[in-house]
Amino acid sequence: MRIVGLITEYNPFHNGHLHHLQESLRVAEADASVAVMSGHFLQRGEPALVDKWVRTEMALAAGVDLVLELPFPFACNSAPHFALGAVQSLNALGVVDALCFGSEAGELEPLQKVAQSLVAHAGTIEARTRELLRCGVSYPAARAEVLSERFPELPSETMSSPNNILGIEYLKALQTTSNRIQAFTITRRGAGYHSTDVTGQIASATGIRKLLGEDGEIEDLIPEDCFEILSAALDEGRSLHYERLFTSLQTFLLQELEALSGIYQVEDGLGQRLVDAAMTSSTYIELADAIKSRQWTLTRIQRILSYVLLQVAGDEMNRFLESGPLYLRTLGATEKGRQVLANSRKKRSLPMILDPARAQAVLRRFYSGRKELGCLAERMLACDLRATRLYGLLQQKPQLGHRNQDFFRDCLGVGKD
Repeated sequence: MRIVGLITEYNPFHNGHLHHLQESLRVAEADASVAVMSGHFLQRGEPALVDKWVRTEMALAAGVDLVLELPFPFACNSAPHFALGAVQSLNALGVVDALCFGSEAGELEPLQKVAQSLVAHAGTIEARTRELLRCGVSYPAARAEVLSERFPELPSETMSSPNNILGIEYLKALQTTSNRIQAFTITRRGAGYHSTDVTGQIASATGIRKLLGEDGEIEDLIPEDCFEILSAALDEGRSLHYERLFTSLQTFLLQELEALSGIYQVEDGLGQRLVDAAMTSSTYIELADAIKSRQWTLTRIQRILSYVLLQVAGDEMNRFLESGPLYLRTLGATEKGRQVLANSRKKRSLPMILDPARAQAVLRRFYSGRKELGCLAERMLACDLRATRLYGLLQQKPQLGHRNQDFFRDCLGVGKD
């Protein structure tokens, strides 16, 4: 069985994602697909539109065979950490043959050229990037300028378009992890990554979320089965409520400034800026806009606000990023996905968690003799569990029952281990 890996957020799953899935299976000549998907907090820092179980159900209904959760430290982080963590997860499964990602470029060669240079000349590129950062340039802009200097023959969009940026990071991760996975890319169809335009029956996830906020029609933009799942979840109040998010953040930001000490990436005077913005803002959007600057992009601010909400300590986060993912977490599988899991059993290089109630035993058995690493794996999982508890408080209708929903929801199509 040939398997293609997908790195996803599905926020929500839409027709563009269906095209990507189908084309990935075709170009990789694959029999099954494995999606590594962000959990409740996403790469751009915002909590997801709906919870990870709704998004998993949508993915399975659309034809994805196996959905794995990307741990929070990598899911809610910059493009290099996001990409590396996801690629390491696919590697660790042991049976993935290909990775296919969407890009504006639509061809692998120019992206591969940039990725190879970033790996080969990492020190020089990083030094030039830091030089621009000291001049007040944001990291994405600095990196794009450095790459444009190195590759004047390539269109600037190759280094600055959102999907191209992620694609380059995926290719870097594939190079540095010495794995067997073959890379493919397909052209992103329809609206751009951040566009709110609708092109035929294709819109970006950003555009769909905007339409939802305006009570617009989205039925034609989402596969039929996925639309039914999403509609039911929205009717049940399982979507993000920004007022609850803002109130929760104020709870932390309006305490003493010392309460922000040690939070990941809250540095260089940013703590005071966070507190000052919380003093005058009335909404989440106002809060984030008041904090952002030329140096601190909106995306970075949104991620930092998530770190504040989850009280993510900098020293612990750095240990997570240094270690890479320390487990694989299954969210759901089709019958074919269960076969993929069975085939991977003797090839996996990380422990597989199907039931969080048994996770401690699984991790301690796997990391027997490596106690420090086992403890770190437990802390990493605790971060994911904390994200679920807090996300449950941010929904339109906070879910009834126990807050540790990870312990009360079966893996879709798999059940408890």
